Amino acid sequence: MLNLNKSAIFGSAFGALILMWIISIWWSNEPDIIDIKSVTAEQATILEVKPVVGFATTTALIEVTNALFNKPGGYLTNDIIVPSVMMDDMPAFEFGVLQQIRDMALVMRNDFSRSQSQSIEDKDLVKAQPLLNFDNDRWILPSTESEYKKAVKYLEAYRIRLSNPQSQAQFYARADNLTEWLQEVEKRLGSLSQRLSASVGQDRLNTDLSGDSAAQQSTTALQHQQIKTSWWQLDDVFYQARGASWALIHLLKAVEIDFEGVLEKKNALISLRQIIRELEQTQDAVWSPIILNGSGFGLMANHSLVMANYISRANAAIIDLNKLLKQG
Repeated sequence: MLNLNKSAIFGSAFGALILMWIISIWWSNEPDIIDIKSVTAEQATILEVKPVVGFATTTALIEVTNALFNKPGGYLTNDIIVPSVMMDDMPAFEFGVLQQIRDMALVMRNDFSRSQSQSIEDKDLVKAQPLLNFDNDRWILPSTESEYKKAVKYLEAYRIRLSNPQSQAQFYARADNLTEWLQEVEKRLGSLSQRLSASVGQDRLNTDLSGDSAAQQSTTALQHQQIKTSWWQLDDVFYQARGASWALIHLLKAVEIDFEGVLEKKNALISLRQIIRELEQTQDAVWSPIILNGSGFGLMANHSLVMANYISRANAAIIDLNKLLKQG
């Protein structure tokens, strides 16, 4: 009888482990790429409004945010139960997405919705943007999901007001506004590229004050440093970059719609589309069960370096696009 109970307990425990493993695999599925052009047209039809300038960008921001809740397993970063509490790749992906959401929401509040620096902020974006900066891992009330969903409601209200001629809501598709957002994108991708490249370790010279002989910094830094991403953080950095790229693809496709006139005038549409193509390659399937960290020219693959390559190329193209937009 005792042996039977032990066998039953062992079998139940083993079955539970298998079930959690299957669930964790399912919940690790990343959201599909959304057809922003189709969704924008669909939402305009549902709302019975005209998809005016800014409608696509706002829709993309709403759809990307909603994808965090609607994907398999929902939003996992703040979960405190198994198996999600043991999963770190998807929370890293979610954080990468969230960084792009926050950057776009801030630029929409400060630049896209205002004609000049002295203009009044939009009432809905003023409420939405701080909510999206709520703690990303809070599970007790108010939970992260509840605050982000409130932000989506304000974004939806702003989107409806955009199409109402009687409303004060505006979206200004100007080259200078677009460069403000692209500069934020540059910084995010530049940081991710450096962290990914440091997977194999790098010898770096200090260039913090280069180009300005009068420049100063608060504390003295070493002139030569060995930079290496911790082995424990390799997969987190990889999936954070993957999430940021996933979100950025949708936002860039929306920008292509709303800023089409500006981009055509600058002959920059092809440049934008090439950036999107570079980022789309970051979403290719990862067939390895783990993120490999082989040396630069070693026998094993280094997934971080491959990801860094795509992101660096996209970032370089964004820098060139920004220069193009600033030209007269």
